[in-house]
Amino acid sequence: MNKNLLHKEAQQFINENLKTDIPGLVLKGSPFENVNIKDLANQILSKSKCRTKLPRWFTTEGVYYPKPLNIEQSSSEITSQYKARLISGERLVDLTGGFGVDSYFLAQKVGQLTHCEIDRELSQIAACNFAVLGAKNVHCIADDGISFLQNTADKFDWLFVDPSRRSDLKGKVFLLEDCLPNVVDHLDLLLSKSRNLLIKLSPILDINAVVHKLKNVKEVHIVAHMNEVKELLIVIEKDNEAPVKIKTINLKKNTEDSFEAVYNTGATSKFSSPKTYLFEPNGAILKAGLFNQVSQQFNVFKLHVNSHLYTSDELIYFPGRRFEILSSFKYNPKEIKKMFSGKKANITIRNFYDTVAEIRKKTGIKEGGTEFLFFTTDVENQALVIHCQKV
Repeated sequence: MNKNLLHKEAQQFINENLKTDIPGLVLKGSPFENVNIKDLANQILSKSKCRTKLPRWFTTEGVYYPKPLNIEQSSSEITSQYKARLISGERLVDLTGGFGVDSYFLAQKVGQLTHCEIDRELSQIAACNFAVLGAKNVHCIADDGISFLQNTADKFDWLFVDPSRRSDLKGKVFLLEDCLPNVVDHLDLLLSKSRNLLIKLSPILDINAVVHKLKNVKEVHIVAHMNEVKELLIVIEKDNEAPVKIKTINLKKNTEDSFEAVYNTGATSKFSSPKTYLFEPNGAILKAGLFNQVSQQFNVFKLHVNSHLYTSDELIYFPGRRFEILSSFKYNPKEIKKMFSGKKANITIRNFYDTVAEIRKKTGIKEGGTEFLFFTTDVENQALVIHCQKV
């Protein structure tokens, strides 16, 4: 960590070159004797990545940025703020602190937070930024989080861990037990130090596999931002034997859509042909697989067991997109071409054999506009097109 990067002249240079071509800038070399151009370029690249992902860091003067990869691996502000809603108490340990985004927001909900980060330079950077951001209740330790727990007699209200999904031997990994630290192997240690665990996992992991590999799982949270699933959060409570709750959240600009159900309840769906309105679940619900629970709780009908689209004669609140159905008809590319040739429409496929590109090629429908066409399969296993508009 080169603190000369925090000097006024260097900071001004970084801010003035946030939109500059980096390869060209590197060729010119550094204008400062005590700062090399590679460090300046890393600061520029990393700060640029924070503009929308971490606006608090981007707009705060005196923030020191790590390598761009560390920014890419960090949580966004909006997902970190959601995590902070799940915890409370006096003492929390972030076992895999990294750049410190999650720690910063979690620290606002506890009296004292310990930030563990095995990378000494990254730990130093995080500590510097906590001071700049005014997080006075965060204590940074440049050590492996598991080693810290093994060598302390203390107990804590919460432990937070975000296992690394990169391995020196296997590259990018996708199985829970291949991540570092291996929470499956260390679960007994974790529960001996705290009654409450919050684990952040990749959204590509299979929820059923995760729940079965861990114990005392209390809640599973699937977090999406603007309908893109970002995180899978596991809440574990020591000795919990209650049924697991699945909670989905889609964080939007000024609002959020949430849905909750009990894991593996044996809920069933009702089926129907299209009625007056069409409902498309958000990405978090699709990831959670709560298709039957949605039908049951909202009293809506599925179009097909595998289509995951719902219909009703009533316009209701729904955690996803809502449409008024204008018409529905069997899939016939030639007839559709006559109806929509040269026109614009937004095309979505759900449980359908043609791709969007193939449909556009066959029908001549251009992209865009205010009308929507859903290509799907109905309850009678027939290819179906639903023409609708947003409500």
